[in-house]
Parts: sequence; structure tokens; C-alpha cells
Amino acid sequence: MTEPAADNIVEFPTAKPARKPSSTEAIWGKPVAAHGYAGVPSVLIRAQGRLGLSPMQFSIVVQLLEYWHEPGRRPFPSKRDLAERMGVTEKAIQLNMAAMEKAQLVRREGRRTAAGDWDSNIYHLDGLVQRVQALEPDFAKEREAKKAWRDARKDAELSPHRRRGKPKTQP
Repeated sequence: MTEPAADNIVEFPTAKPARKPSSTEAIWGKPVAAHGYAGVPSVLIRAQGRLGLSPMQFSIVVQLLEYWHEPGRRPFPSKRDLAERMGVTEKAIQLNMAAMEKAQLVRREGRRTAAGDWDSNIYHLDGLVQRVQALEPDFAKEREAKKAWRDARKDAELSPHRRRGKPKTQP
């Protein structure tokens, strides 16, 4: 019986290769990231002023996003939970929600328990999502303009005339 050549033997790994940590894990650490995190688009953060969101309203939006795990299942935290998390009164939450509703960023929908009593509201953020999506082209233009500026600056720095300190002549 002939032995297989050592060149033909393939070693199979016995352990799973280590997974590269996500950027959130790398920044905050695995124990903190294990509790989950909310997706807050950079456009929303950068457009806070354009959207007319006060710091309190922005904080409420971030809290709502933390509750919104699936697109088809809208968040429904109680005013009490939001108030406790943020260290404010329920009235402050109610007034700011009303202002965001008036600005058509948030829509509240009443929710009832099985017994027919009022429960926490369901919060629809469709207006906010649409406004942020409408602002995205402005941010895309800004990004392209910054990229063009950086590219032009890099080209100028790499120009042989620039390195020698001579002005670049026109052809």
C-alpha cells in the first residue's frame, strides 16, 4: 500500500477563525456593544439644525431609534420610560413630542391594551425619515465638493513645480 505524498495532505482548522470585532466593539469594547446599539444616520446628526430639532427633541429621536429594531414594528416606549432615561419630566417629553408632531416629523398613534385601556403610543417616524432622505442629496454634494477640493490640493502638492517652489506655467 502506498502512502499519500506529504504534499497532498491538507490540514483542516479545528477552531473557528477569530471574528474581527465590529467598529462599535473596537470603539466601546465588546461588553458595552453586547447590549446593542441604535442606528443613527450621520445625515440625521449633521442635519439637526436644518430639521429644526432642539437638543431635547434630538435626544428623544435617538431614544426612539434605540427602541426601533425592525422597519415594520414602530417604537412604542412610554413617556415615563423616556422621561426616566433622559432625566426629564413626562410633561417635557409630551410637549416636545407635540412640537415634533406639529412639524410633521413624528406621528403618534394611540395604543390600547387587551382590556381596552390606553397604553403607550406608537411613534411613526416616517416624516423624519422622509425629511432626512430629502436632505441627503445636499450632503452628497457637500461630500463631492470636499473630495474635489482634497484631490485638487493633493494634485497641487504633488506637482513638480510646487515641490521646487516654482510657479506652475500655463500651457
